[in-house]
Amino acid sequence: MRDERAGSATTRNRTETDPWSDDPRLLGRTYAIPFNQVWLACLELVTTWNRWELLQTDDIEGLIQVRCTTAVFRFKDDVEIRVLLDENALTRVDLQSQSIKNRYDLGVNTRRIGRFLVRLDKLLGAGKGTIIDPKDAVALTLGHR
Repeated sequence: MRDERAGSATTRNRTETDPWSDDPRLLGRTYAIPFNQVWLACLELVTTWNRWELLQTDDIEGLIQVRCTTAVFRFKDDVEIRVLLDENALTRVDLQSQSIKNRYDLGVNTRRIGRFLVRLDKLLGAGKGTIIDPKDAVALTLGHR
């Protein structure tokens, strides 16, 4: 699987989370943590992360837009963070990261999403019991629990 992920990383310039992704870095998060706490933690990460520039926020829509600059070549990438309540009143965080001009990202967008989610988990003190497996959240929605 690692070779498959590495190969596909060089052929795209946009990556987003998906509850059914084979790559664990791209599963997004479903938290049993209040929306406001997750929202504020996302904003804290965005505003304190080097080379991340906050462009726009909308807490009603649950949208945070960011411009990132890569360390070595200074490429610009856009990141969109969505923080929403799902059907079960759990807080869902999904991200999309896209290179603005580059045709290939060499895995930068996937690594960025993965690192953001790991840091968000740490900042929230989230773990077993507060991070819900996305497949379990879907089962809850469908009433299959």
